[in-house]
Amino acid sequence: MKSHMLLLQAVLKDLGTRCCTCTSRDLETITARVENEGLSFLTITLPQFGKDFEKSLDRGAVLSSSFPSFTVGKGGCLPRFLRGFTEQVFDPFTGQLINDPSIDSILAIRQITLLFSKVNLPCSDARRAAAIDRFIDCEEDIRTSDAAQTYENFSYFQRVVASHLGDVMTIVDKIIYEGRIVPRHGPGTTAERILGNQKYEQQEWTKRLDEVFPHWEYLFSSWSQINPEVADTTAVNVLEPGAERPVRVITVPKTLKTPRIIAIEPTCMQYTQQGIMEVLVEAIESHKVLRHFIGFRDQAPNQRMAMRGSMDGSLATLDLSEASDRVSNQLVRFMSGPFPHFSEALDATRSRKADVPGYGVIRLAKFASMGSALCFPIEAMVFFAIVLMGIGKQRNCPVSRRDLLDLKGRVRVYGDDMIVPVEYVHSVIHELETFGFRVNMDKSFWTGKFRESCGREYFDGHDISIVRVREDLPTSRRHEQEIISTTSLRNQMYFAGHWGIASWLDDWMSRLIPWPRIASTSPALGRHSFGDLFVQSDKVCPFLQRDLVRGYKVVTQLPLSPLDGYGALLKFFLKRDNASAEPSVERDHLERAGRPQAVNIKLGWVPSY
Repeated sequence: MKSHMLLLQAVLKDLGTRCCTCTSRDLETITARVENEGLSFLTITLPQFGKDFEKSLDRGAVLSSSFPSFTVGKGGCLPRFLRGFTEQVFDPFTGQLINDPSIDSILAIRQITLLFSKVNLPCSDARRAAAIDRFIDCEEDIRTSDAAQTYENFSYFQRVVASHLGDVMTIVDKIIYEGRIVPRHGPGTTAERILGNQKYEQQEWTKRLDEVFPHWEYLFSSWSQINPEVADTTAVNVLEPGAERPVRVITVPKTLKTPRIIAIEPTCMQYTQQGIMEVLVEAIESHKVLRHFIGFRDQAPNQRMAMRGSMDGSLATLDLSEASDRVSNQLVRFMSGPFPHFSEALDATRSRKADVPGYGVIRLAKFASMGSALCFPIEAMVFFAIVLMGIGKQRNCPVSRRDLLDLKGRVRVYGDDMIVPVEYVHSVIHELETFGFRVNMDKSFWTGKFRESCGREYFDGHDISIVRVREDLPTSRRHEQEIISTTSLRNQMYFAGHWGIASWLDDWMSRLIPWPRIASTSPALGRHSFGDLFVQSDKVCPFLQRDLVRGYKVVTQLPLSPLDGYGALLKFFLKRDNASAEPSVERDHLERAGRPQAVNIKLGWVPSY
């Protein structure tokens, strides 16, 4: 924790100078509370101050209930902590937002309080258990919500979907009917713990999948494999619905306050989900209208709209809690019902059971958790339809296709990040809650000049996004992951304009490893600068005549995973590259595959550009 305190001291000093205020008392407060409360003060209590500050910006005033973990100064309503900054934003006596608040102070408060909000450290066992309990509670909430729905709600939802998403689902429905889905494997693990190239030799399928994606077409690379005189076709284990393998529910680090819940899919499910996801995303992103309303790869449109909303107050940014885990399978069935082949494929590739730590195997009411390749696109489609329902109900008439064109640039969905016109926000929230979703009021904004979407925050048109620490600071050359993370932290601080913090990190890193000045395109670990100025050159390569520096570079190696025979042929036929959907191969792809098991750094002569 010493390195955390030293970094925070450098942050306070740099931002205090920038905002012309003294931070010595703030540092004393942080030091005393860390001694009493430990790391949780930096990772939980301090970030809560930052969230309360954001809500105060949105509200336009500090309330008596704001900042409950910090004492209020005498003769005012602002907390003593960070008083030098908050007085430049809010009136110290009334708590009202002043007419011309200091943007630098707003940024400084957020940077100080949220610096360690997402550090990559494991939660306590109690917090992981609580997250699993919430996962189970969420299942019960979905069943309760499904039971409370009326036929009119589902019918209206289905009509909105057919009107605005029908073109896309018709395309996907036809592709599935014609058997043109090309499945693929991802780099991660599966419920069976199969890794790398072993996935291309999978021998497990389900009867539900077999009805839509016959195993002899999707597991075999040659018809000779199906010939019983050549191969053993009975080696494929086709599971009945009751014997299907459940998803494996695990927790992964998110914040120290709560972990993230992931459901790891069986190999055969993940394999076919990826194929459907590919054509579904492509159909939406190539649609002449929907591509302006639903996004999967580019967050910039959401961020631009959030900035506009912070300036003129016309757009609201909404965020949902447990969004993925609250998408009801019954709702998805209504959405895809008019498209039989698409609906059957979604049902066949959906895992119906989950193995939950402490609860055993349970039956799922949700469509899918994070971990399913179809989770993200399906939830985006569901949320988009519900947003249009909310807008239509407030207008007292359904949103027509012509009306949708008028909403271009005012409505957009990226996962559970939604942007809607302010005049419809309450109706949209009501519709979301009607279908069992929970709007995260701490991360949803529409009343003031603060907006947040897709990782960027804005106040009155100013970008006040911050840089977060992801790993502990390194204290030895053996701390490879920490060195890589701190290199990124230093360069992000530099380009964010926190040059004092960047200089302090330069001193820290130069004591551990060679720390050259390099261009942003260089593979070396070092310090970047605007316009790649002051790039260092230690010598010139005698063969390629390019500048070299002495430094470390990241070295990764995929794990050994040999593959030959029919499995290698199947991998060739399924392989894509970034330029086209044609099969392609990579060097050593039949020897190594999967995700690197370790990340190392290696010292040597590295190009400075």
